[in-house]
Amino acid sequence: MLRRACLLLGLLVLGGCASAPPQDPDNICRIFEERPKWYKAARKAEKRWGLPPNVALAFVHRESSYVADARPPRKKLLGVVPWRRPTSAYGYAQATNEAWSDYLDEAGGWFSDRDDFADALDFIGWYNHRSHRKLRLNKADAYNLYIAYYVGHGGYARGKWRKSGPARSYANVVSARAARYGGQLKSCRKKLEGGGWFGIG
Repeated sequence: MLRRACLLLGLLVLGGCASAPPQDPDNICRIFEERPKWYKAARKAEKRWGLPPNVALAFVHRESSYVADARPPRKKLLGVVPWRRPTSAYGYAQATNEAWSDYLDEAGGWFSDRDDFADALDFIGWYNHRSHRKLRLNKADAYNLYIAYYVGHGGYARGKWRKSGPARSYANVVSARAARYGGQLKSCRKKLEGGGWFGIG
């Protein structure tokens, strides 16, 4: 009985640690105002990988809508019975098991987690850095970077995405959001850097 109670308490504590999505996901300044640690994480990924914060958050918005433990919906067997998920994608960045394993081998730490926001941004920065290196994509080119993220480097190089309506459609959404976030960030970055909100020097 005591063991079951301890297990239940542990699950409740873990559940309470999962943060809800930001209140205003359409405004990057409000996001960083609400989540100062996210700004620090974005700056860290920017310094390490050259990942613009507006591109980073546009990717996260598209992939998970800022839900830490997001997964693809299960397929339905016979249209009714919940079945397998289409991929192993998980977390803020929707990194698959294979991609996450590659990231851990090359750049991640022992305690990196897909449901940790800072680790997710570092993963996106690492992946986009590889896209830049392999495919010569500009690190501010949210449209093409997202297509490479969606179809993989091989798929991008083969031009597979040109026949994929969803890939181009999603990339347009990410690109538009990155541009919007970028404009918003210009209006508040000086305040962020000056520590007006968070005491960040």
